[in-house]
Amino acid sequence: MIYENASRWRAAPHKNILLFAMSGLGKTYLSSMLRDTGDWFHYSIDYRIGTRYMSPHIVDMALGEAMKNPVLKDLLMSDSIYIAPNVHTTDLKAISKYLGKPGDVAKGGLAWGEYTHRQDQFQVAEVSALMDTSHFMERSGAIYGYPHFICDTGGSICEWVDADDPDDPILTELASKTLMVWIEGTDDHTAELVRRFDKEPKPMSYDPTFLLATWRAYLAEFGVAEDKVDPDDFIRWAFAKALAHRQPRYRKIAEKWGITVPMEAVTKVKDTEGFVSMIADALEMRG
Repeated sequence: MIYENASRWRAAPHKNILLFAMSGLGKTYLSSMLRDTGDWFHYSIDYRIGTRYMSPHIVDMALGEAMKNPVLKDLLMSDSIYIAPNVHTTDLKAISKYLGKPGDVAKGGLAWGEYTHRQDQFQVAEVSALMDTSHFMERSGAIYGYPHFICDTGGSICEWVDADDPDDPILTELASKTLMVWIEGTDDHTAELVRRFDKEPKPMSYDPTFLLATWRAYLAEFGVAEDKVDPDDFIRWAFAKALAHRQPRYRKIAEKWGITVPMEAVTKVKDTEGFVSMIADALEMRG
């Protein structure tokens, strides 16, 4: 790790952190709090995905829908208007809408082939955004003069890496530039995520092998044809399985490539001093 112990971390003139965890555990809270001090550059993976890598796909989807409307079609063909996604760190609806849900088209679903095509596009986008981390770290210091850097990752980082591979290209790159910090949730938080998702199911991105196995298991268990699957029912059913699938992956990344901080510690952080101390405590616990 780039900081061998708590003393090295506290003394470091440039502190570079990468946060990873399930949603709702404080990644964006910590990143925003540090950014607002004026000393930390906040690099949001989700924002980079939406504004750089997925933006053309989202625009094409929106254009296709707009071209079905005669008035909008005329304005677009005459170059009188344009369409662009509005993505920011707290609103990822454009990305989520594009990813979609598999199943019955009449219920707002996507054909399986199109759904997995969009999943593949997102994987390429997220991996690219993760690999851009060092570029933004260098840029934040060289151009803007920020002494510290924090990377706020998406929840699906664990889908694209192999923590058991010492030569994993993504983890090797990220761990060589940042201290990777896993925010570990509780069983209560996991249950709350499931309850929240059940009320408002949202598209997610998954490892292709896991996704295909989950899709086939759903079709077999409920005896339904691919084109008759209720999209919301499937992603609700898959979500709890996805959380169980991701938890050991997060843990292994932290054990082999970084450190772990409990969610309870994050809730107590109110300023930079508290954040630095939380990381120092985790480094001491790791030994």
